[in-house]
Amino acid sequence: MKKSSCYSSFFTVLVIAAFFMGITSCASQGTAVKVSVVKQGDKYRLLRNGKSYVIKGAGIEVSDFEAFALHGGNSVRNWTTQNSKETTLSILNKAHSLGLTVSLCLSLAKEHWGFDYNDEAAVRAQYEKMRAEVIKYKDHPALLTWIIGNELNFNYTNPKVYDAVNDISKMIHEIDPNHPTTTTLAGLDKKAVKDIQQRATDLDFISFQVYGQLAILPKTIKEINYDKPFMVTEWGTIGFWEMPKTKWGAPIELNSSDKALNTLTGYQKKLQKLDSQLIGDYVFLWGQKQERTPTWFGMFTEFGHETESVDVMHYIWNGKWPSNRVPAIESMILNSQQAPDSIELQSNKYYTAQINASDPDGDALTYKWEIKPESDSKKVGGDFEEGIKSLNGIFNNASSSSVEFAAPKAPGAYRLFVYVFDGHNNAGHANIPFLVKN
Repeated sequence: MKKSSCYSSFFTVLVIAAFFMGITSCASQGTAVKVSVVKQGDKYRLLRNGKSYVIKGAGIEVSDFEAFALHGGNSVRNWTTQNSKETTLSILNKAHSLGLTVSLCLSLAKEHWGFDYNDEAAVRAQYEKMRAEVIKYKDHPALLTWIIGNELNFNYTNPKVYDAVNDISKMIHEIDPNHPTTTTLAGLDKKAVKDIQQRATDLDFISFQVYGQLAILPKTIKEINYDKPFMVTEWGTIGFWEMPKTKWGAPIELNSSDKALNTLTGYQKKLQKLDSQLIGDYVFLWGQKQERTPTWFGMFTEFGHETESVDVMHYIWNGKWPSNRVPAIESMILNSQQAPDSIELQSNKYYTAQINASDPDGDALTYKWEIKPESDSKKVGGDFEEGIKSLNGIFNNASSSSVEFAAPKAPGAYRLFVYVFDGHNNAGHANIPFLVKN
């Protein structure tokens, strides 16, 4: 009896273990959810599981999704299935656990990286690599759409890139009938739109990535007579290539409040007016990255604080502002001048700077000042840039709204940064480029 009981118990344990292994397997892969693009009356719509799906989206590199979900976001897009920081399966699983979807990007090689789309063997090898990636993830319940290449039109000359995109789209539709395909364009590239319309007809829609050009997106859509559905898969602040520069070529960056206002205005006055064709948008960037500066595109600081653009997206997604607001930046002054004045300082001479900021909730504010050498990066298209270290020993007291400092000894281009904290993991920021001379 005891022996029989032991076997019975062992069998029961095996059954239970198999059951939970099945659950785990389903959680990591699961059953695909059907997604489609349809036209209802005079409007295009994205359907998920047969129901209208309104994207509340952001570009996120890795699965730091909790804050995003708490702010009301429901869909993320990424840039590769070969992320060195986290596996794609982990990203999809984390998204699914929070009720989020993912527009998954297959990272095709770009011409400006040196890839030759006339090289048939290389193109075929890339096709097979992408096919393997599609097979891995096509049935995951968090998957929303396939993005076939990111900004492949950036500095391109060979339209055959879109033959390759079309072949991959056909392959996806053959093995994954449940998810639509797209490719993203850097800016409002009329030539690329034409090439796609002629060569990549298998795509379900096009995706535009625009910053300052968001202001002319509705006008451009009309000018090119584009009447199909589209997404805007990157938008937000104004790009460094679109902003005025100092006399020595340093781009002038908006402060965090002006970026937030630009984001809110862009959504209300431009994106909402494209409702008949726009089937989704992803704001850029829910996170932080170095791109000319550490603050240009990120909606978070490098210290992890939320900026005012997060407040704006919370408002857009929920129809109300968050309970505690980010500090507002009014102005920043260096030597009684502002950034457009192309400020020049004398080496080792003392100067003062001031930030004018306020807090909507009356929270006490603290400050952090930094000086960094100006970026000399020539990287384009969002390619990786190394962070720039701050200079040491510049400030005697860098924790108030005004500071006095000696200009760096070495001549050259620099940038003065200030961060304003409210004690609730929120921060405003601003910076001014300046030139040091002997």
